[in-house]
Amino acid sequence: MATAELPERAQVVVIGGGVIGTSVAYHLTKLGYTDVLLIEQGQLSSGTTWHAAGLVGQLRASESGTRLVQYSGELYDELESETGLTAGYRQCGGVTVARTHDRMIQLKRTAASAAAYNLECELLTPAQALERYPVMQVDDLVGAIWLPNDGRANPADLTQALAKGARMRGCRIMERTRVIGTTVVDGRVTAVSTDRGDVEAEIVVNCAGQWAKQVGAMVGVNVPLHSAEHFYVVTETIAGVHPDMPILRDPDGYTYFKEEVGGLVIGGFEPEAKPWVSPDAIPYPFEFQLLEEDWDHFQILMDNALLRIPVLEETGLKKLYNGPESFTPDNQFILGEAPECANYFVAAGFNSVGIASAGGAGRALAEWIVNGEPTSDLTSVDIRRFAPFNGNNRWLHDRVAEILGLHYEIPWPNREMATARPFRRSPVHHLLVAGGANFGSRMGWERANFFAPPGAEPVIEYSWGKQNWLPWSAAEQTATRSAVAVFDQTSFSKYLVVGPDAEAALQWLCTGDMAVDVGRTVYTGMLNARGTYESDVTVTRTAADEFMIVSSAATTERDKDHIRKHVPAGARAELVDVTSSLAVFGVMGPRSRDLLSTLTDADLSDAAFPFGTSRPITLGYAVVRATRITYVGELGWELYVPAEFAVGVYDDLLAAGAELGVRRAGYYAIESLRLEKGYRAFGRELTPGENPVEAGLLFACKLSTDIDFLGRAAVERSKADGPRKRCVGFSVRSADPMLWGGELILRDGSPAGQVTSAAWGETTGACVGLTYVRTPDGSPVTADWISAGDFEVNVGGERHPITMSLKPIYDPTNARIR
Repeated sequence: MATAELPERAQVVVIGGGVIGTSVAYHLTKLGYTDVLLIEQGQLSSGTTWHAAGLVGQLRASESGTRLVQYSGELYDELESETGLTAGYRQCGGVTVARTHDRMIQLKRTAASAAAYNLECELLTPAQALERYPVMQVDDLVGAIWLPNDGRANPADLTQALAKGARMRGCRIMERTRVIGTTVVDGRVTAVSTDRGDVEAEIVVNCAGQWAKQVGAMVGVNVPLHSAEHFYVVTETIAGVHPDMPILRDPDGYTYFKEEVGGLVIGGFEPEAKPWVSPDAIPYPFEFQLLEEDWDHFQILMDNALLRIPVLEETGLKKLYNGPESFTPDNQFILGEAPECANYFVAAGFNSVGIASAGGAGRALAEWIVNGEPTSDLTSVDIRRFAPFNGNNRWLHDRVAEILGLHYEIPWPNREMATARPFRRSPVHHLLVAGGANFGSRMGWERANFFAPPGAEPVIEYSWGKQNWLPWSAAEQTATRSAVAVFDQTSFSKYLVVGPDAEAALQWLCTGDMAVDVGRTVYTGMLNARGTYESDVTVTRTAADEFMIVSSAATTERDKDHIRKHVPAGARAELVDVTSSLAVFGVMGPRSRDLLSTLTDADLSDAAFPFGTSRPITLGYAVVRATRITYVGELGWELYVPAEFAVGVYDDLLAAGAELGVRRAGYYAIESLRLEKGYRAFGRELTPGENPVEAGLLFACKLSTDIDFLGRAAVERSKADGPRKRCVGFSVRSADPMLWGGELILRDGSPAGQVTSAAWGETTGACVGLTYVRTPDGSPVTADWISAGDFEVNVGGERHPITMSLKPIYDPTNARIR
């Protein structure tokens, strides 16, 4: 029952009283925001939280994700001393076992990542794994890893402890209070309506769990998630099972095991999940409720549990739990300020890792709210990675059936989603299909990874080594370096900034100097106040009062939100998204000028059309914008083509290039070529965790001028202090190993960094990549320190010598792009 009268106003209203909502409220009050109201439609933890398994695994795919969960464990361990309420947290360690060689390679890569993050992790033999977990059988195992810092918490107790901590610092919590609407004035949230009255609010935080999509829709905010049925059983007591038993994960059997009252909780992530009802149809009330049992669906998990823990054959089962839980389209949770509405924040869609993530995610979002921007790299979970079309419920339903099973599938580095595709398609998609394309997906766009030769199936045969498509992609690289290749890059994000103050606005937003002539293209970063990257773009001046910005496919919503929020107040400049109106074809290679010259009367010579020039030209029957630029390190042009002319232009390019050795080429080739050249990519080398000094991109900053830009002061401080980490290119000295990114870099045998990007470089004859390296004591990274070290890369547990280079591996003098 509600225990107090609903206040008329609050600085912050948090919607949802599960572990996420209480964590956000707890951390907001800890940061000094004491006028916080938390509203829960039922009782605290009564939605998804109460039936969560409570696992707190420490290691994640990225350093930022790992640090977030590490903080969760530290917080849960300390809550009782602060609040007097236990979170039921026990650091019991975790054992993950491997049944196959491929899984063991993954675990070796995991151990290497742990070393990069300074996290304890030990490789185990099957016999050593048995010592850690005596009730399992190990005859079929290849090996295992041991993570001593893994733990488990009691979800309901944790929620109550966080809630008490928030209350102690002034937060008011109203249970039995349902949100029924939200008021927005001039694009900014102003109030929340409940079934008990209205509350004025400066900030609203949607932590409504499965209901977050419904609650977001009340204010026009897109929260792409969909619930799936999620299962586990609780057994009777088992001899030898005790409270300090580690968590056991058997991902090849889709299962996990944790101790509970002398028995086991057995759960898992079956390969094909059961989506629940549409997000718009989740029932209310649905408090401390479960769904119907489905033993048939649980059978695959039970069969594998019996194989791993033979004593289960003679152990009784207390109950099968089937609790719905929300999942997102990419298996990462959703965090951040919604681009559709100012001061409206979301923390939802935790994909069955809500207990592990709650502490860190709650702190990260609270810091975002208090500071006005994230204080760490949250790119992978940022709500702005989704667009409105990602909220389609039918699409979400089909995608979620695949997402749940990804938890325990081998995380192939280039794995593509198989469900709910094809999705967004380029105007020439059918021509790519006819050419034998294999498609990847980015921001929903279907993009050609590579082209299979006639008679071969354009499929990826996943492995940790060199995959089946590598010779085909290598041939595309060779064509780009020796003749000419055509790339469909329509998925680029494309915007216009238009208005009398367009130049002034972009001078503030961009690190590069925007005071250029019409027809000039500038490579530039966009930073935040901390001087770290928010985007990595090219900007072309198309008129005195108009600029075209070209950015990566994945960052459309993020870019638009960043630009709109940081255009100086009062500036007469508008942003227009033109992404879908223009196809883009990259024509790259030493014969690109010859190819284009057969289709245009424009003078494409170096004197008439120098690098960084952009202008409209006729091309066949079409008029296109041709920009002389490259992301592959060769002479080339990007052609911006009105969508209705795209098919004709693409056909013309291939026909005209037939005698020149033209080849269709895909994004895998782009990745290899750009890494040989040392070109950085947003989301990997360039994130909110890196600045231009560390990235080696000071040349793209107008520090020699007196023109201010967002983040300039922070960049100048970093330049004066010296880089604490440094982006460096490398090549492997052996042609044997295959690198994918994420591998551990060692200097003189000690961890020194992690590979951000890697690929096979056909021109180099080995894998190439980029990495950030750090000194052991945190002192600035100098060229002398790099040259004085012996560097290796850990590839699936095997070390290989590498050659480090601060200059591009390929064509360091840029002779090829002329």
